[in-house]
Amino acid sequence: MTPAARVQAAIELLDRIIAAARDDGAAADTLIARYFKDRRYAGSKDRRAVRELVYRAIRRHGERPESGRAAMLGLAGEDEALAALFDGSPHGPAPIQPDEPGVPPSLLPGWIAPELAALVDGAEQTELLSRAPLHLRVNALKAARDDLLGHWPDARPLAHLSHGIALPAGTDVERDPLLQTGQIEVQDGGSQLIALACAARSGMTVLDLCAGGGGKTLALAADMAGQGRLIAADTARDRLARLMPRARRAGAEAMIETLLLDPGREAERLAPLAGQCDVVLVDAPCSGAGTWRRNPEARWRLTPARLDRVAALQAHLLTVAAPLVKPGGRLVYAVCSLLDREGRGQIQQFESLHPAWQARRETAMGRPWGAGTLLTPYHDGTDGFFFAALEKPC
Repeated sequence: MTPAARVQAAIELLDRIIAAARDDGAAADTLIARYFKDRRYAGSKDRRAVRELVYRAIRRHGERPESGRAAMLGLAGEDEALAALFDGSPHGPAPIQPDEPGVPPSLLPGWIAPELAALVDGAEQTELLSRAPLHLRVNALKAARDDLLGHWPDARPLAHLSHGIALPAGTDVERDPLLQTGQIEVQDGGSQLIALACAARSGMTVLDLCAGGGGKTLALAADMAGQGRLIAADTARDRLARLMPRARRAGAEAMIETLLLDPGREAERLAPLAGQCDVVLVDAPCSGAGTWRRNPEARWRLTPARLDRVAALQAHLLTVAAPLVKPGGRLVYAVCSLLDREGRGQIQQFESLHPAWQARRETAMGRPWGAGTLLTPYHDGTDGFFFAALEKPC
């Protein structure tokens, strides 16, 4: 591909990504993979260059652009070399017209800023779109961190996380034998800290209410040393199906039960667990506003109406979870979001309904925020999270 053809390919991909964000379609990574699957002539350097252009454009535009060309023109307005590639050559983009403005840069959709936690100021917001490092969790059922640190030349331990390792952004571990044999899992440090906040121990009954693919479930299994009852519940069959192969690889298959729930009727299926759980983790569906550095186009997907829907679901899940906790047990609520309505606001509402529950904050990481903890890329080097641990009265 010529340099101009790479620009045109980025424009075409951005058109697809913009449409998918508007219509709740596939993620950007999926669309990019599909695009190049149909274009075998594109070499690895071409694919890498086009992908870089696409993500430069996505990160530059907090508001969803009208078109891929408008997004790329915004970049070209700041990059003379890029602007020169709008030359009308075969397979390249048409020349820039004098009256064809680019889109001005922005970090966030305008309506989002008032929703952010007040701690997330200008520097914090900029870091939300930085490139994320790679964090690993060493699986204590199979290995110890100190024994694995030497496996990668640039590895460093994650502070306050006894099983966490940080590697430079872009490090490829997908084919690493340590991953294939279940000795490590790819997991952000914030997610590791949330699992630790559960204080799960051997012999406990622990429910991961929104288990998804099971990243935190596997961390809980390791903290329980493979002993006890660990239930991974979710409303999506395909997500639960992905958990058990990972559990088998991690050596945790024997202790994990999966439970498929009916959306809106979760309480019926969970009734046998009423008052039985030492720990209930509610890693609730959310806006994903703490993971924009990994999925920057998610800013284009979020709307006020969608935020209203996820906030209502979060409140519902807390209502479902509370009766399942035994007296003296722990409810841990977490979202990968920095929007107060999803984090501090949900816990404030819960505390108003359950005033006897006691907040427990036992971490040196993050910053206190209401009854919980706020983690941000700028302050903590993790994705953005809010989480709170609440103890049920005896």
